[in-house]
Amino acid sequence: MNKAPQNQRRKGNHNGVAAIFLTPYFAFFIVFSIVPIFYGLYVSFHKWTLAGKQGFAGLDNYLYAIKDPDFWASLGHTGYFVLLSTPLLILVPFALSLILDAKLKGRTFLRTVYFMPNILSVAVISFVWIFILRSDGLLNTLLREIGILGQEQELFWLDEPKLAWISLVLITTWWTQGFNMIMFLTGLQDIPTDQYEAATIDGANAWKRLVYITLPAMRQLLILITVLTVIASSKVFGQVFLVTKGGPANETRTIIQYIYETGFRSNELGLSTAMSFMFFVMLIVLSFLQFKFFNRKSDQGE
Repeated sequence: MNKAPQNQRRKGNHNGVAAIFLTPYFAFFIVFSIVPIFYGLYVSFHKWTLAGKQGFAGLDNYLYAIKDPDFWASLGHTGYFVLLSTPLLILVPFALSLILDAKLKGRTFLRTVYFMPNILSVAVISFVWIFILRSDGLLNTLLREIGILGQEQELFWLDEPKLAWISLVLITTWWTQGFNMIMFLTGLQDIPTDQYEAATIDGANAWKRLVYITLPAMRQLLILITVLTVIASSKVFGQVFLVTKGGPANETRTIIQYIYETGFRSNELGLSTAMSFMFFVMLIVLSFLQFKFFNRKSDQGE
């Protein structure tokens, strides 16, 4: 007869314990995430410098950003980087995860090797690749040794816009693919092996197993990774700032770098905050459209 009250007391005790452990997290989340967002929104409506608030600006910062050609040029550079990098950051990790999911010797070693760049800091990977990509660097030397370049030829990987973009995409793919690879590998290992065994018995080759079993089973994971990759590529800053500094002639300057330069070099913190919120809204809309697009494709596929 007393079981119901006892269960309720236990449930109440469990909820109390959970609240005790969760309270510090929510306190830090509110103080360091939620409050700065609203404070930043407040700053964006003011003329604000490193010396502090200079006066109310209303919508002037937003209107200035809308009319600023450098803002849109930097946003275009960011979109260009996203278009170049996202396919590679999906295909390369997926291919590596397929290799690691196979029954090969030394899989643990390969996983470590493939993921290792991901743990390096952006400063380390940037300076390593500057050494590799400079005109007298390792890559040009290798290209000369295998005969692609003549002995007196040089490719200026960081000084020509097209080559600079190729370099940045190469660096980013090498550095960050490990995270997506682990996610893909986790998804592959969740697929029941009996499905592959049954398909093999029915005569399906590796390609058909990939198309009719692997890809459908990982559809939702592919959507999630694609959206996360687009968002991450849109926020590119560190490697661009350290490797090319936005050059040559601002041809690789991304939106985050332009916001940084507006705030800390031009001393326009209110304007840079307004640009940040505009970019934030654009990312939300982009993510929403991606989910809608992929879900529509999924519904049509079904």
